[in-house]
Order: sequence, then C-alpha cells, then structure tokens
Amino acid sequence: MPSRGKSALTAVKPAAAMAESFAETMARIRACRLCEAHLPLGPRPVLHASPTARLLIIGQAPGTRVHETSIPWNDRSGDRLRQWLEMDRDTFYDESRVAIVPTGLCYPGRDPKGGDLPPRPECAPLWHPVILPLLTEVRLTLLVGSYAQAQGLGPGRRASMTETVAAWRDYLPGVAPLPHPSWRTTAWERKNPWFTGELLPHLRQHVRATLAGLSNV
Repeated sequence: MPSRGKSALTAVKPAAAMAESFAETMARIRACRLCEAHLPLGPRPVLHASPTARLLIIGQAPGTRVHETSIPWNDRSGDRLRQWLEMDRDTFYDESRVAIVPTGLCYPGRDPKGGDLPPRPECAPLWHPVILPLLTEVRLTLLVGSYAQAQGLGPGRRASMTETVAAWRDYLPGVAPLPHPSWRTTAWERKNPWFTGELLPHLRQHVRATLAGLSNV
C-alpha cells in the first residue's frame, strides 16, 4: 500500500521534477509488452493516476470494453462500483483525486470455463512497486475483488473474499476490501445484507471525506 506520509526524498524534490518523473514512469508502464505473447488482444495497459490522488482503486484486470476504450471501469461493473460509492463519472475519472491501478493492467483473455482469465501474474509484482510508492497523497485504497485483496493484503486477508470484506472494519481507515461489482455479486449482496446496510454507508462517507481532504487518515 502507498505510504501514508511523504518520504524525505519526495519532500525535497522540486514539483516540476516530480511531475516529469511521474509522467515518464506512466509512459514506461503504458509501453509495457512483457506479457504480449499471452494476451489475445495484445498489450494495452490501462491505468489512471496522478501524484495528487487521495483515493486509490485497485481492481482485477480490464475487460474487453475497457481494453477497447482505454478507460478503466468503463463497463457495467464500473457503473455498479460507482453506484456503490455514490460517485459520478466526473469525480471517478478525475485523476488528480482518484487513481485507478488494476492488479493486471491488460485484458488477459477469456477463460474457457466462463468469464475472463485472472490478471497476468507478472503484472502487479512488476509495476505496483514502481507506481504505488509515487502516490504519496493516497489516504484510502479500495481493494476490489479477490485478486486485488490477495495482492494488496497478502497474509493479512482472510480465508475467503466474503470473510475479508466482512472484516472491513479491521482494515480501515487506510484500506477497504470490496467484492468485484459484476452481475454475479447481486446474489452475494442478498446473502450478505450487512454489505449494503453497514459497509457501504460508512464507506461512502469515508470516500467523500477523503476526497475533500477532511479525513484525518
């Protein structure tokens, strides 16, 4: 997870040098071709980020629509996530406030058993240690889905996605685990009414305070 405070090195860097360095890093990530041989639609890393972002969203991997448009969460799952957060598209895609860095940056392809394949295993270990430390203003990280929770929490996650999300109070104020907002989660929400009744109202307030700079996390 990103540091909750500024490092001494970051603090003494001139703003222009920081911006240039960040832009170069983003360009290098977007030019990545490491997994090209495994990607049926070819490499197209999709991420949005800025050094000033206070909210970080880490999901799974782009779907086909996101791959086509290069806009993260630009699909029905994104609509549902924004509904959960009560966040409009303008705010969601404001890079100066919200960073979006998936566990896998490229569309991994279809799983013969149904749905998409998991994020490529090479991606997060290669690029998360590069980009996340640069997001020094992040105060809240949403880990959306089991792959994001495995990468972000490591041994700190529970035995299942449901148990991890149910323990949300243990991870706040800096981290909030969420299920992936696909249509499959509809039945899961009915079985777990605490998600919409307890977790979401608290999370919405926390997100609004974080983006407004009112949170003391």
